[in-house]
Amino acid sequence: MSDWFLDEESRERWIFYRVNAHVLAARTRFQQVRIIDTGALGRVLVLDDKIQSAALDEHIYHEALVHPALTAHPAPARVLILGGGEGATAREVLKHRCVREAVMVDIDGELVELCRRHLPGWHAGALRSPRLRLVVADALAFVPACRERFDAIVCDVSDPEPGSPACRIYTKGFYEALARLLAPGGVFVTQATEIFYDGSGIHSVINRTVKRALGRAESYCEYVPSFSSLWGFVAAGGSGPLGALDAATIRARLRERRVRTRYYGAETHARIFCLPPEVRARIAAERRVSTARRPAFVYSPD
Repeated sequence: MSDWFLDEESRERWIFYRVNAHVLAARTRFQQVRIIDTGALGRVLVLDDKIQSAALDEHIYHEALVHPALTAHPAPARVLILGGGEGATAREVLKHRCVREAVMVDIDGELVELCRRHLPGWHAGALRSPRLRLVVADALAFVPACRERFDAIVCDVSDPEPGSPACRIYTKGFYEALARLLAPGGVFVTQATEIFYDGSGIHSVINRTVKRALGRAESYCEYVPSFSSLWGFVAAGGSGPLGALDAATIRARLRERRVRTRYYGAETHARIFCLPPEVRARIAAERRVSTARRPAFVYSPD
């Protein structure tokens, strides 16, 4: 009998993946960690029984998260990464040769070490780069105490599940604290959960919350096969709308910084900022703001 991993997205949809090998099962102080090899997705990182990233398409997610923001900045020298334990976000940030230092803050140092050993393709050496400073700390404590300034801030924290401290990351107060760390012209981007066409979920709430805290917010999205969904991102800051960045500038900056990508480019940039009309309408109509007292939770039909 075959061994299968069950990705239980809801009571209405289950997805089964055949497991070829169980690479790792461990419990850190903060979460359950599994690494499995599958036929459909390749190697997969699973945290608390949810797919975090997969060899098949992690480059799509991480390139979409990092490059629109960093390419929009004329010369990002210092970058703050919140989360990103696999090291793939750091990998993409450090592709920009103008980045002198990236500070990566992750609460789970044990997870980072497990990923360093078992997911070499994810970090591609970035976790050992002299340009990366790893800080094992809770972002909720690190950010208010930080007195440094950054040209870009990339938030790659897990979804705001009910009961998770991550809920407090996606709030107006925390985003206001992050805004104080941005250097003039600095740009901010966060992963912003799945986008649901039925109107559920909190992508539009994250957009609204970022806009209230930073004065501007832009949503964009891309389909990530291992997530089985259209995945959202929200960006803010910079010298102008990220979505309006012209193709010539994107090509020139990627070439000057010697950035090599598999997914991201000038054409991709233009496409991912073209949201479906119903998604744009939902974002425009959203009035909820996530706060520490009333945090928004990721959609869960259960």
